[in-house]
Amino acid sequence: MAITKVWIEEGCIVCNACETTCPEVFHVTEDTCMILPDVRQDGKETENREEQSALKADFQEELADQIEEAAEGCPVEVIKYE
Repeated sequence: MAITKVWIEEGCIVCNACETTCPEVFHVTEDTCMILPDVRQDGKETENREEQSALKADFQEELADQIEEAAEGCPVEVIKYE
Protein backbone atom coordinates (compact mmCIF):
# COMPACT_ATOMS: atom_id res chain seq x y z
CA MET A 1 0.00 0.00 0.00
CA ALA A 2 1.33 3.42 -0.91
CA ILE A 3 1.32 6.22 1.63
CA THR A 4 0.60 9.57 0.01
CA LYS A 5 0.84 11.83 3.08
CA VAL A 6 2.36 11.72 6.54
CA TRP A 7 2.10 14.31 9.32
CA ILE A 8 2.63 14.82 13.05
CA GLU A 9 -0.30 15.79 15.26
CA GLU A 10 0.19 17.89 18.40
CA GLY A 11 1.58 16.07 21.41
CA CYS A 12 4.94 14.73 20.20
CA ILE A 13 7.13 13.83 23.19
CA VAL A 14 10.37 13.81 21.13
CA CYS A 15 11.20 10.22 22.06
CA ASN A 16 13.11 9.75 18.78
CA ALA A 17 11.48 6.38 18.00
CA CYS A 18 10.22 7.54 14.59
CA GLU A 19 13.58 8.91 13.45
CA THR A 20 15.27 5.70 14.56
CA THR A 21 12.76 3.65 12.56
CA CYS A 22 12.60 5.85 9.45
CA PRO A 23 15.32 8.53 9.31
CA GLU A 24 14.52 9.17 5.63
CA VAL A 25 11.20 10.79 6.65
CA PHE A 26 11.35 11.93 10.29
CA HIS A 27 13.63 14.44 12.02
CA VAL A 28 13.17 14.94 15.77
CA THR A 29 13.98 18.41 17.12
CA GLU A 30 13.94 19.75 20.68
CA ASP A 31 10.15 20.28 20.62
CA THR A 32 8.60 18.09 17.94
CA CYS A 33 9.13 15.86 14.95
CA MET A 34 9.44 17.21 11.42
CA ILE A 35 8.79 15.58 8.07
CA LEU A 36 11.96 16.07 6.04
CA PRO A 37 11.85 18.26 2.93
CA ASP A 38 13.53 15.68 0.68
CA VAL A 39 10.45 13.43 0.76
CA ARG A 40 7.78 16.16 0.51
CA GLN A 41 6.41 17.65 -2.68
CA ASP A 42 6.49 21.16 -1.22
CA GLY A 43 10.10 20.81 0.00
CA LYS A 44 9.37 22.23 3.47
CA GLU A 45 10.45 20.87 6.84
CA THR A 46 7.51 21.11 9.23
CA GLU A 47 5.17 18.74 11.04
CA ASN A 48 3.14 18.84 7.79
CA ARG A 49 0.04 19.14 9.96
CA GLU A 50 -1.28 22.26 8.28
CA GLU A 51 0.25 21.93 4.81
CA GLN A 52 -0.74 18.29 4.28
CA SER A 53 1.88 18.15 1.53
CA ALA A 54 1.99 14.86 -0.32
CA LEU A 55 5.05 12.67 -0.35
CA LYS A 56 7.04 12.66 -3.57
CA ALA A 57 5.87 9.79 -5.78
CA ASP A 58 9.23 7.99 -5.51
CA PHE A 59 8.80 7.56 -1.75
CA GLN A 60 5.10 6.69 -1.48
CA GLU A 61 5.62 2.92 -1.82
CA GLU A 62 9.33 2.71 -1.05
CA LEU A 63 8.96 4.03 2.52
CA ALA A 64 5.39 2.90 3.28
CA ASP A 65 6.38 -0.02 5.53
CA GLN A 66 8.83 2.10 7.53
CA ILE A 67 6.28 4.91 7.97
CA GLU A 68 3.66 2.42 9.17
CA GLU A 69 6.17 0.89 11.57
CA ALA A 70 7.09 4.34 12.93
CA ALA A 71 3.40 5.21 13.43
CA GLU A 72 2.75 1.91 15.23
CA GLY A 73 5.81 2.46 17.44
CA CYS A 74 4.88 6.02 18.43
CA PRO A 75 4.03 5.89 22.16
CA VAL A 76 1.70 8.91 21.92
CA GLU A 77 0.20 7.99 18.51
CA VAL A 78 0.78 11.37 16.84
CA ILE A 79 2.11 10.07 13.52
CA LYS A 80 -0.74 10.05 11.01
CA TYR A 81 -0.78 9.03 7.36
CA GLU A 82 -3.04 8.26 4.45
